[in-house]
Amino acid sequence: MTDTHAPGDSPEEQRRAEYQERARKLFSGPVNFLLSAPELRFLPEPTVPEIAVAGRSNVGKSSLLNALTGRKSIARTSVTPGRTQELNYFDVGGGESGPVQFRLVDMPGYGFAKAPLAIVRKWRFLVNDYLRGRQVLKRTLLLIDARHGIKPVDHEIMEMLDTAAVSYRIVLTKADKIKASELEDVTARTLAEARKHSGAYPGISVTSSEKGMGIAELRGFVLESAEI
Repeated sequence: MTDTHAPGDSPEEQRRAEYQERARKLFSGPVNFLLSAPELRFLPEPTVPEIAVAGRSNVGKSSLLNALTGRKSIARTSVTPGRTQELNYFDVGGGESGPVQFRLVDMPGYGFAKAPLAIVRKWRFLVNDYLRGRQVLKRTLLLIDARHGIKPVDHEIMEMLDTAAVSYRIVLTKADKIKASELEDVTARTLAEARKHSGAYPGISVTSSEKGMGIAELRGFVLESAEI
């Protein structure tokens, strides 16, 4: 492995740097759409680790997935929040580079105000059943818009994740859209809230898909989470 750390780095810093470099190489290889699952019976066989990505509609989930994978349109962005109501699977690795290392699972966005009640109910059943029953699910990334912080609907999802005993990490998105002082404040408030939840991973990620802020670090965290 290439030496990516500087002399004097702590063992923890060295470990993170190594994961980031491994993740960079992995994501520069094959990343392919596998399938969309409107119901649990359509899920792929649970043979490799899964990392789910959740967030309310219009939080920038597709943009983050595109930034993580280094692709421009692997996850479709939509001007209509809440359009995607299926679990979308992406294989990371595979092909000539070797076996699939893990799968990213793009969960349907929540919090869409104009969706019919039946759609909302279907979403809740699908997501709740997936979270509770998927043994290969290693961790969930819970995306929160840095401009707004944690909203009541996000609290509901955090409680759902807590109840399902799913470990999750909060990822602030669109961090470039607010002033540094505001970002510092929302980061502190988000950290404080995360500490109240049993499923929340210590620490949060602060990102900007547009500027690339925090993306390399998050890639490394995703790979590390897949290997636990």
